[in-house]
Amino acid sequence: MAARLQLALDFVNLQQALRVAREAVEGGVELLEAGTPLVKCEGLEAVRALRREFPKQSIVADLKTMDAGRMEMEAAAKAGATIATVLGVASDATIRECVEAGRNYGVQIQADLIGVPDPAARARRLEELGASIVGVHCPIDEQMAGRDPFERLRQVREAVSVTLAVAGGINSETAADAVAAGADIVVVGGAIAKAEDARAAAAAIRRAMVEGVRIETALFKRGGSEERVRELLRQVSTPNLSDALHRSGELPGLLPISPGFHLAGPAVTVRTYPGDWAKPVEAIDHCREGDVIVIDAGGVPPAVWGELATESCLQRKVAGVVIHGAIRDVDSIRRLQFPAFARHITPTAWEPKGFGEINQPIRIENVEVAPGDWIVGDDSGVVRVPRSRAVEVANRAMDVLERENRLRTEIRGARTLSEITELLRWERK
Repeated sequence: MAARLQLALDFVNLQQALRVAREAVEGGVELLEAGTPLVKCEGLEAVRALRREFPKQSIVADLKTMDAGRMEMEAAAKAGATIATVLGVASDATIRECVEAGRNYGVQIQADLIGVPDPAARARRLEELGASIVGVHCPIDEQMAGRDPFERLRQVREAVSVTLAVAGGINSETAADAVAAGADIVVVGGAIAKAEDARAAAAAIRRAMVEGVRIETALFKRGGSEERVRELLRQVSTPNLSDALHRSGELPGLLPISPGFHLAGPAVTVRTYPGDWAKPVEAIDHCREGDVIVIDAGGVPPAVWGELATESCLQRKVAGVVIHGAIRDVDSIRRLQFPAFARHITPTAWEPKGFGEINQPIRIENVEVAPGDWIVGDDSGVVRVPRSRAVEVANRAMDVLERENRLRTEIRGARTLSEITELLRWERK
């Protein structure tokens, strides 16, 4: 049997989920999943609504049951689910209860291997216990660390003959890989649900699965290498990053000298005294191509940077400069089209005394910047991403961007943001 395409509707609002589902079914989605966030927020009414609107589709209730298996599977079946999920880490007793309830009420039981330390061994046991489907799942928070589920899928495929579902950041470039690795059901979330055109996105992924081809996409890809992090950070805005960092990361008060540039690169840090431009200029010689010089000059004038330092940066292919202090020669810097951010503009510099240090942690207001931290700047300001979290934060910022792309499309379809997100309903009580 050919692999089937399942859409994970991981929304918190039912109407949003239904709008995406309508488009996706037109594009070839065969199974519609009421995702765990949707079930938690809307209850089994989400399953009932999907069943009413899509009577011919298989409906998955992603309950991730951990206890009370009989009760939850019965409820899912009566709501209209074709398939309901239990966590593979649940006890054998709970798995048995789910399987028995599934037999009694006509619902297939899928056991999700999320969090299982030995997936292949547990999959064999789940098959023995009667699970109809085993799900190999790379959860969202692991996807943000740049991981994928396919190696685990291959191990499980060798261990069992039961139907296998795979989920975890799959897109039109990787859907064929999922099938080749042994998936019978390919579960896709964001690459369809966050697409501006969910019908076209679903059709592309379906074609990739059927034809065994990779269809390129600019979005819905997560990365782990330094170059992939740089690529992602060049695509996202500082507001996207601030959201990804739970509304933090801003280097306060730093504004672009030349609007319209987007800056992204690892930090070479400098601590100096106001007006002392020696260490900032010396730092240029410490830079690799694509680095960003970040200067703490106390947040006050005189200037520690100007035209000649900028010319030097262009020779070394430095990505830009961020100054907690003052800059001068801004007319020339704008003409040179060099990304520069500063707190103050002034014509006056001081003497190159050489106070300070290079490539030591600095603090700008209440934000510490260490050498190698990633710096992103645009017309909205400057954000620092800790080096230790760069992969995760870059991926999460892309997730923010992708979600906003979908919201923008719905707004342009004559809806307001408040209406789409049901804002009044979700205000904190």
